[in-house]
Amino acid sequence: MTFEKPYDAETLAVRSGVHRSPFGEHAEPLFLTSSFVFDSAAQAAARFAGNDDGFVYSRYTNPTVRAFEERLAALEGAECCVATASGMAAILGCTLGLLRSGDHIVASRSLFGATTQLFNNLLARFGIATSYVSLTDPQAWAGAVRPETRLFFVETPSNPLMEVGDIRALARVAQASGVRLVVDNCFCSPALQRPLDLGADIVIHSATKYLDGQGRVMGGAVLGRKDVVAEPLTAFLRNAGATLSPFNAWVILKGLETLSLRMQAQSATALELARWLETHPAVARVHHPGLESHPQHALAMSQQRAGGAVVSFEVHGGREAAWRVVDATRMISITANLGDTKSTITHPASTTHGRLSAEARAAAGIGEGLLRISVGLESLADLQADLRRGLERG
Repeated sequence: MTFEKPYDAETLAVRSGVHRSPFGEHAEPLFLTSSFVFDSAAQAAARFAGNDDGFVYSRYTNPTVRAFEERLAALEGAECCVATASGMAAILGCTLGLLRSGDHIVASRSLFGATTQLFNNLLARFGIATSYVSLTDPQAWAGAVRPETRLFFVETPSNPLMEVGDIRALARVAQASGVRLVVDNCFCSPALQRPLDLGADIVIHSATKYLDGQGRVMGGAVLGRKDVVAEPLTAFLRNAGATLSPFNAWVILKGLETLSLRMQAQSATALELARWLETHPAVARVHHPGLESHPQHALAMSQQRAGGAVVSFEVHGGREAAWRVVDATRMISITANLGDTKSTITHPASTTHGRLSAEARAAAGIGEGLLRISVGLESLADLQADLRRGLERG
């Protein structure tokens, strides 16, 4: 569906990407089919040659997946979106679709553990090297550029320490160096942050998180200009098969309708929880961009609409004390997933970042006393009561 005027994001979240069938359904249809039929041999040949924009096979194109892609592109302000089977498939597709052996990535030290494993253990096998620098020091990025550097890769806010990178500054460094800036926007979603508006070239999403919002399915997406994203990523999916299923696309498509409401509500509760944790004697430090004590608070408020729904905090007493808090919970779910309407808690050093070496965790600032909470839609009082039980057992 096209619009005569630019609508607000909340409207785009429920109205964009709608292509009604001849039946005139109001809700978006779900196309569960592996293939599509043609009117003639000539039409089939044109579709396979790419001269006809119709559908061929759901590994490359599907109406429900396309609806999701169009809606997310509208929310991010992107020309093009290519959906993938998961967030990690999106990162893999972005790197393998745009890079070749001998190329080089500059990445933040503050990355999701699986992303670091992908860069260090998989891409390195194929001759793609990665250097790591501080997320918050744009000059370090400039200094790490080599002649073969092709991508900057950044998460902001970072997982799990909620550091904030200056997207505008990194975009200027990338442009001056002839490098493309890729921003993983998982923690904010387009409801809180639009990296393309700030100068980024490519946006990555794990749609498994806030885009779905209820912990139901897995998905991912890569967004950017059509000439940058469309052909390389479509070719990757066609041949590698890391495709988003129509059912998962339909679930996430419906999740996008409530994205703004959920992010506003969860972010507000997260900020209040972070403020409460800052006052607790068992807590050594709290990481949340909405806190005035956060080192990049002013920057975060200049490029985000809110601080987000993830809070990480360090407790006195190391792993023993951190595990005591986790094990004392009765309501908060003990799981490493995030972005759910149900609050979750995890101990990053032994879960999401547990496969990293102790040295790599230390370099990333991930200590044994660190806990990460993804705040859902429960009441603030109930979340405080659930955490208080473990915090006060020390």
